[in-house]
Amino acid sequence: MKKLLFVIVLALITGGAYSQSPVSVGQTQLNFGVGLSEWGVPVYIGIDYGVVQDITIGGEFSYRSYREHWQSGYYHHNIMGFSGNGNYHFNRILKLPKVWDLYAGLNLGFYVWTSPSNYGGDHSSGLGIGAQIGARYYVSRTVGLNLEFGGGNAFSGGKFGLSLKL
Repeated sequence: MKKLLFVIVLALITGGAYSQSPVSVGQTQLNFGVGLSEWGVPVYIGIDYGVVQDITIGGEFSYRSYREHWQSGYYHHNIMGFSGNGNYHFNRILKLPKVWDLYAGLNLGFYVWTSPSNYGGDHSSGLGIGAQIGARYYVSRTVGLNLEFGGGNAFSGGKFGLSLKL
């Protein structure tokens, strides 16, 4: 998996730097990659849709699995997250070059936390609200590298991946 991701990133970087601004009104963008979290390494896939100039809405699914030592045993947990988000893209007001996309926004979602039946800890499913700030660097007209940081819920942390304009 790591080798495949490295080959894809290398191919995209060497493919030339064609510029394109953030998602346009009516345009859709697919995002996917890996993240950082206190609770395992999440993988995610999401979609953004341009609703008005400089504003996108979207959704995301994430999955992570991790093992925890609690009291006298080890427990395996799985977490699935389903969230919606809204972002404001700052390129136009900051007059950034078109190869960049700087954005910030809010997200709201639900996470499903599964643990063994004999686990007595305090992890459980629930609703989460958070904020994020991120940037993309477009290496072609349709492909960008993305980096995002967030906080406030189980979906948050940092994440790195690819964005593909559809």
